[in-house]
Amino acid sequence: MSYVLGYIAADGCITVSKERKNRPYSLNITSIDKKHLYKIRRALSSNHKISKKSGGGSCIAYQLQIRNPILTNGLINRGIIPRKTFRLAPIKVPRKYFSDFTRGFFDGDGSVYIYKVNGVFQIKADFISVSSPFIQELNKSICKSLNINLKTIHRQNPQKSGMAMYGIVFYVDDCEKLAEFFYGNNPNLYLTRKHSVFKKWKSIKRRHYLKKDYPSKVGWHLNHAVLV
Repeated sequence: MSYVLGYIAADGCITVSKERKNRPYSLNITSIDKKHLYKIRRALSSNHKISKKSGGGSCIAYQLQIRNPILTNGLINRGIIPRKTFRLAPIKVPRKYFSDFTRGFFDGDGSVYIYKVNGVFQIKADFISVSSPFIQELNKSICKSLNINLKTIHRQNPQKSGMAMYGIVFYVDDCEKLAEFFYGNNPNLYLTRKHSVFKKWKSIKRRHYLKKDYPSKVGWHLNHAVLV
């Protein structure tokens, strides 16, 4: 459930219906990963329909909508409030479940990929949010759990959406610690395509990676202002 809470914090929302006064709230979870939505639905012991979400662009998204007052009221009490996008506050999770919550949020609003700098393979993972307070607290908690220095929070100026984004970034050694943090307890709920990138990195590192040849951040530039 901590994983699901993290995933909802990223890709879910509570909507309000004025027409349904007795049950005004519903949980909506949207994802391009239809199979993963079925896993979320199974974790919630739900049989609600997963439907294709209408919208522009070529990317197809799917939506799980659940109208259950026990679930929605519980989420609201946890901090998943209606119109949370700009108002998402830090969410308190018991320490023993924090890795699951973080993995859920990462699977919703994180990314990981492998690339090359000067011919050398590297791996990069990041988290993003439009809520500065949320990402700042997440940064502190993750870095404390990994026993690493606090990351710089980067601010991406508003694009077409009009929303500024805040992000934290992890490279190579810290990515490996992050992977162990996510998957070290052999969880059964995670986004396969992101997990596969971390697995691929292990294989690449065994075959190609030499510490002495690692050009730390060479050739990489973050064209965004730093949040002080």
